[in-house]
Amino acid sequence: MQPLAVACECKKTAKLKNEWKYSGINVEQSKLTFSSFEVWNKASQRMKDTAGAYCADFQEIKGNRRNSILLCGQVGSGKSHCSIAVALNFLKQHIKVVYMPYRDVITKLKQNMIDEEFYTRTISKYQLCEVLLIDDLFKGKINDTDVNIMFEIINYRYLNFLPIIVSSEFSIDKLLAFDEGVGSRIYEMA
Repeated sequence: MQPLAVACECKKTAKLKNEWKYSGINVEQSKLTFSSFEVWNKASQRMKDTAGAYCADFQEIKGNRRNSILLCGQVGSGKSHCSIAVALNFLKQHIKVVYMPYRDVITKLKQNMIDEEFYTRTISKYQLCEVLLIDDLFKGKINDTDVNIMFEIINYRYLNFLPIIVSSEFSIDKLLAFDEGVGSRIYEMA
């Protein structure tokens, strides 16, 4: 029996744009794909290849302990580009990703800590989503409150085997030295 209705391309595109909007990835960032990533040295090639392999293996590893990816490097090395490319790849597969620009979210959470409803609703969004993309983890000046908020998010995801995509200027050694609780969980997951 033939289907009575078939979704047109415009419906599929609209659905994808709604998923992008929910994810927090804006239209400008949607241009940050694997095909638009320019490789300029061996390290950038390795980052692109690693991110691509992560996408290819995701369905097999998503329920495992090691279901996440950490992209580390200097400013301008392509960490955000590759991590957003992974997220866009997932969104096209209808895997729900939530984008967390670290500095912006931490600032809003700290400004609203006394508003328990806002704090709980916001932190839950990052704890419970299918895949969380944390962009520029620990960028800028960091205090104990920043670390505690991130521990709350990452520990929940760690305990519940929920994947994360992390970009950071911190190497894994620096993450571990900076905060062992957050660093060790990311290390074990990635």
